[in-house]
Amino acid sequence: MTQNFPKLLSSQIAFDIARTILDGFDKHFRIFRQISCHARTRFEQGQFDALHDDAVERIDYYDLRVRECITALESEYIEEDLTDEVWREVKLHYMGLLANHRQPELAETFFNSVCCKILHRAYFHNDFIFVRPAISTEYIEPLEGVIYRSYLLHQNNLREVIRKIVLDFNIEVPFLSFDADIDAVLHKIEASFAHRQAAQLHQATSHQIHIYAHLFFRGKSAYIVGRIFDGEGFVPLVLPLTHETRAQQKGIIVDTVLLEPYQISTLFSFTRAYFMVDMDVPSSTVHFLRSLMPAKAKSEIYTMLGLQKQGKTLFYRDFQTHLAHSTDQLGIAPGIKGLVMLVFSQPSFPYVFKMIKDSFPPPKETTRELIKSKYLLVKRHDRVGRMADTLEYSNVALPRTRFSDELIEEIQRYAPSNMTIENDEVILHHLYIERRMMPLNIFLSDAQARNDDSAIEHGLKEYGQAIRDLIQANIFPGDMLYKNFGVTRHGRVVFYDYDEIEYLTECNFREIPQPRNEEDEMASEPWYHIAKNDVFPEQFEVFLLSDPKLKSLFKKHHQVLLEAQYWRTCQEHIQQGQRSEARPYPDEVRFSHHIENIKIS
Repeated sequence: MTQNFPKLLSSQIAFDIARTILDGFDKHFRIFRQISCHARTRFEQGQFDALHDDAVERIDYYDLRVRECITALESEYIEEDLTDEVWREVKLHYMGLLANHRQPELAETFFNSVCCKILHRAYFHNDFIFVRPAISTEYIEPLEGVIYRSYLLHQNNLREVIRKIVLDFNIEVPFLSFDADIDAVLHKIEASFAHRQAAQLHQATSHQIHIYAHLFFRGKSAYIVGRIFDGEGFVPLVLPLTHETRAQQKGIIVDTVLLEPYQISTLFSFTRAYFMVDMDVPSSTVHFLRSLMPAKAKSEIYTMLGLQKQGKTLFYRDFQTHLAHSTDQLGIAPGIKGLVMLVFSQPSFPYVFKMIKDSFPPPKETTRELIKSKYLLVKRHDRVGRMADTLEYSNVALPRTRFSDELIEEIQRYAPSNMTIENDEVILHHLYIERRMMPLNIFLSDAQARNDDSAIEHGLKEYGQAIRDLIQANIFPGDMLYKNFGVTRHGRVVFYDYDEIEYLTECNFREIPQPRNEEDEMASEPWYHIAKNDVFPEQFEVFLLSDPKLKSLFKKHHQVLLEAQYWRTCQEHIQQGQRSEARPYPDEVRFSHHIENIKIS
């Protein structure tokens, strides 16, 4: 066996390449962490637009660093020097350099990103890249500080512990109602544990509260994230902190306390923008968060922490594992087919796959690049809980046997440039992947078939609220047909078709002009001029609410969406900087003394 090793790790070129790639990753993560840490200052100073801009810029940092690294390698080495033997050694050297590294899983993904841009696709499944993780992320300790702080509970000290938890973050902004907020947190925790029929927290010395050492930032809020150990397991504990102005005095409030797993899952939902949080050891942060959300995949948590490339890596590995343990094929997704996207799915897998078609029939006037720009807009935007995040992949190779013949024929008909079949593999050149939801049109049809009026009303109420939330985020959905919205497992309605999406402030909302004469009134086509960005909200009733029951229920909750003046007023508010915060929890769970103060003011 020893005769196989004399040449291993003998190439200086291989070591230098490995060092260059790791230096590229270290630079990326250093900048990523710096901007994440700066979110605290942004929050404390109320610089919310700047915080949003930082979050958007951070999304692009990874690709920038990958391109920098590729440029450095291509300028330093000629292709003839980069033999197969050299590339094999590059990976081995890289593994050696990752010893004692605190972000090895991210560094491996960065290595793959660089190599896959340089190497031919034929090398993607061999020992040139990290198809599987090579370095364990267990037991990695942060260089400074701790992952979380532990607070011991004993007799009647819960209020003091809650108070200390908040104060330990040393937030440099005064609290407006600190004692009242702490009392409200205490009351809600005690009520929750009484409802759970659990032992009172102050009666057992094994009870502790673990608080992640850094604040999580998103939008206009900061979040204290932790867990209560109740002697048997972990109960989530999240305290949202927000800015507020009362009687011309500005300060911070503890807005509520979140204690239910579904609330934490919603907080970290794929329909929300990514968090900004300081992390020295991301794998430990993910491990901590999974103790609060054990049903949420690691890939989703990495993504919600702004590490979307790592999320993509883990998702793809999970999908490969699922394919190995399933037999059903990928086929055309149920529902109404779109004019722009070809959508397919695997019944046993809770995601859908979307490809841009090669051409688009009238009335669609768009291009492939424009559609990709719309999806990128959503990736960078605050999704306010109403737009689904997407994973974007290139050159995905999957076994031909896992595709139905019908799906292959559909791709060959509508998107032939996006697919190559080589031997036993189908290579999809560009692909979006989204969480699968029940299309709203199917949800409503099923509810109508069951005569379930409460479900119908819920769907329409959520549909209208989704549109109103998007309005507050300066988003006009464009195509508002029910088929372009989905219903999540928590019953929320989410928009997921982005090819006609526009900024609200770039639309022109108009009333339909009165007909000048009888000929105008009877004309089959509009007699008045319609510009590209003109929108006539009163027409929504004609196209979306032809069913009398649906119309009645929709108007009960969202009549204003059919009025052009409402949309124009929202535009004015946005232009004046008057945007409301899209909280990831309903107003009903906010502390009542906050609501009362808002009403009084």
